[in-house]
Amino acid sequence: MKARTVMAALLPALLFAAVGCSSTHTSASGNSADPKGSASSPGPAASAGSAGSPGAAGTAGASGTAAPKRAASRLERSALEQGDLAGYQISANGKNPNAPTGQPQADRKACQPLADIMGDKPDPAARETVNRGVGSQTELGLAVSASVSSYTESDAKALIARLKDAVPACASGFNATVEKKAGSYRDVKAVDYKAGGDESVSWTTTVSAAGVAAQVHLVVVRQGDTVVRLMALNVTGSGKTPEVPHAVTDKQIQKVRTAG
Repeated sequence: MKARTVMAALLPALLFAAVGCSSTHTSASGNSADPKGSASSPGPAASAGSAGSPGAAGTAGASGTAAPKRAASRLERSALEQGDLAGYQISANGKNPNAPTGQPQADRKACQPLADIMGDKPDPAARETVNRGVGSQTELGLAVSASVSSYTESDAKALIARLKDAVPACASGFNATVEKKAGSYRDVKAVDYKAGGDESVSWTTTVSAAGVAAQVHLVVVRQGDTVVRLMALNVTGSGKTPEVPHAVTDKQIQKVRTAG
């Protein structure tokens, strides 16, 4: 529980569903996880009445007939859904309600890109972000936050470049604050991780707050004008270094390509 509290305070983008489905096969209601999700900063296609939102099934009009579903946006089609990955539960039940909202602010300018990536979206230039929670049903406690974000291609390229510069520049760590909740990110280390896509960057860091620490593995991939962000941690609080499963990364990149 301590590890979960730390993640809620310091990883706003980590979905509550990712924590929940890492240790259970079904949602609290006993049904499988809802494969549809909501988008932060949604575009027109993600508004009420679109696929994945309340009212997606349509509402009855004066004639008593149901309104047709609106097509999901390209970004929504890119997001993982329940059934995409054997051995994993995928959900978009929403973020932990206790988690702060927004982009963490780093105490070092060079480290702001790393702080941003922990926020509700990979960085302020994101046009739209769709989040998913992915829980392993075979590796106890492994939870992954998966998101896809739309950008202009130049902004997407700039984000990857900033992250590649920030990882070595912030090796000694930095502090960050979001909604007056502070924490530290230490031992920032680049990781050799083959992720596919047009380009990618990967690193690990140790997140600490209130005397509790947890390791996190991050993978950020650009595919054209879409950025995939994956964050893995072990919510059991074990000392094992988490790793984003390649099966999750590969499937997410495949869906981005197919949706495009």
